[in-house]
Amino acid sequence: MKIAITGANGFTGQHVTQFFANKGFQVHAISRGVARFAIQSPIQYHSCDLTDMPSVEMVFDSIRPDWIIHIAAMSKPDECHVNRENCLLQNVQATIHLGEAALKYQSRFIYFSTDFIFGENGPHGEEDQAAPLNFYGESKLQAEIWVKEHIPHYVIVRPVFIYGPELPGSRPSFIQWVQKQLLQGNSIKVVNDQQRTPTFVNDICEGLETIIVENHNGIFHLAGAEIITPYEMALEVANCLSLNHHLIEAVDSSSFPEPVKRAKQSGLKIDKACKILNYKPHSFAEGVRKSF
Repeated sequence: MKIAITGANGFTGQHVTQFFANKGFQVHAISRGVARFAIQSPIQYHSCDLTDMPSVEMVFDSIRPDWIIHIAAMSKPDECHVNRENCLLQNVQATIHLGEAALKYQSRFIYFSTDFIFGENGPHGEEDQAAPLNFYGESKLQAEIWVKEHIPHYVIVRPVFIYGPELPGSRPSFIQWVQKQLLQGNSIKVVNDQQRTPTFVNDICEGLETIIVENHNGIFHLAGAEIITPYEMALEVANCLSLNHHLIEAVDSSSFPEPVKRAKQSGLKIDKACKILNYKPHSFAEGVRKSF
């Protein structure tokens, strides 16, 4: 089975690429520029500008994949707020190009969305009313709407606050930042008034495998089961690595003025994935231990 994975140079994309390669799938990793990780069989790498339809057509005409997992995105809310035109190009137009390629080559399509399509009062279920609080969330919602309207048997996956092991060439996740600061003896301020359901990246990979192998469709929330704050996450990192937790100070989000609004009470419900996919996410403590 041939699987094309976009955003393969990013944190999540690289993990998904390596996971499916290790499972024996024929993996086509797609990203902009050169590969930032070691290419080995059964991975084939393709440089592609997803915002350019001729570039997309050239790559997918050679691949003709059974499944497309579209992870690539402009995912920093502050950058999306400032550069809205580029945000729409990267998050909406690129999705349309890939969706049209999926239609042309009869590929199944998995779109990676985000909890940012929702507002407050989380955790949210798959069918809850979307109410994005910032332009990043709005752009991802626009792409979701296009996918629902145009792709037969679509799959939309929504994760939250992804973390996991740091792979060579990928940027570290939040937990590695905490580790580095504490190892250097730096005191850090971490928000304690935002609730999330952080997602261990390996859990996402296993959920995706079940979706593909069992040929599911629809919307699935692939997140963690626990509702915790970034401050509580940082304390767990310190506990796991026996680092000085006294260096971690709990603050509220007003300590970090930001140009975009973020939900205080976010997170996603995973009951549907647990029931249909037999999804069994790690606890945050387990995920942190496995990450290091």
